[in-house]
Amino acid sequence: MASSKLLSQPRWFRFLPRNLSNVRLFSDLPSQLPVSEPQNSIESKSNNRFSKPSSTPSSLKEPELAKFSAIADTWWDSEGPFKPLHIMNPTRLAFIRSTLCRHFGKDPLCARPFEGLRIIDVGCGGGILSEPLARMGAAVTGIDAVEKNIKIARLHANLDPTTSTIEYCCTTAEKLVDEQRKFDAVVALEVIEHVADPAEFCKSLAALTVHEGATVVSTINRSMRSYATAIVAAEYLLQWLPKGTHEWSSFLTPEELTMILKRASIDVKEMAGFVYNPLTGRWSLSDDISVNFIAFGTKEN
Repeated sequence: MASSKLLSQPRWFRFLPRNLSNVRLFSDLPSQLPVSEPQNSIESKSNNRFSKPSSTPSSLKEPELAKFSAIADTWWDSEGPFKPLHIMNPTRLAFIRSTLCRHFGKDPLCARPFEGLRIIDVGCGGGILSEPLARMGAAVTGIDAVEKNIKIARLHANLDPTTSTIEYCCTTAEKLVDEQRKFDAVVALEVIEHVADPAEFCKSLAALTVHEGATVVSTINRSMRSYATAIVAAEYLLQWLPKGTHEWSSFLTPEELTMILKRASIDVKEMAGFVYNPLTGRWSLSDDISVNFIAFGTKEN
């Protein structure tokens, strides 16, 4: 009986360490259609509503701030340095839509399932995630420590009345914690691998989350496969990303992320991997968390 139960479990589950054994796999979740996001070009115009930079120290490393500031103008160039994120965005949104709708009792099939939810996009960059979240009805706040990113995000959001309501601020999660801001859902995608102290960063994410609210974090696994694909292939061979975008030593394993979030009072409930198909040029959700993965958790107290 025990052996048949083991064989019925996904291969990824069988090799899970004990601290991940209660996390729901992507294969356990209802299927969800990805959300497509139109790509618009940015018009060159000034806007005096840009947020002022915060004087509070950022959780990002200073070299990381300079790195992303240098390519900020290309956020909405779907063929530029952020092309991988543009391609991955519908798949990231599918996971977020599925998990948040299930957690908050929303209808995932309606046009604006996040109506009534306050969501913060931490490390929002140029707003490529914030905008579709707003279109799905959420009251979105997007924050980034790079002032140029916020300017680009605000400029692009103002092109559409639906997204012009997004509150963009050049600040950090720590600063908003000091201001006692709270959100129903806190989202930080492809950010934690760039911070100086992941544990303190996760404490800030937890502090921004209301009791029984949701936290979604995505990053890259620290595995040999991720070194080969996310660094060697993506940065040097295929040149999808500028060289030096990632440091392999800064990646976190799923076990490490789960433990760090747990210590910050975030209980990880579901996890999925992102897998790229070179034949179709698309990403899909999978149980394979050996490279890119995303986790959904809830605030315990």
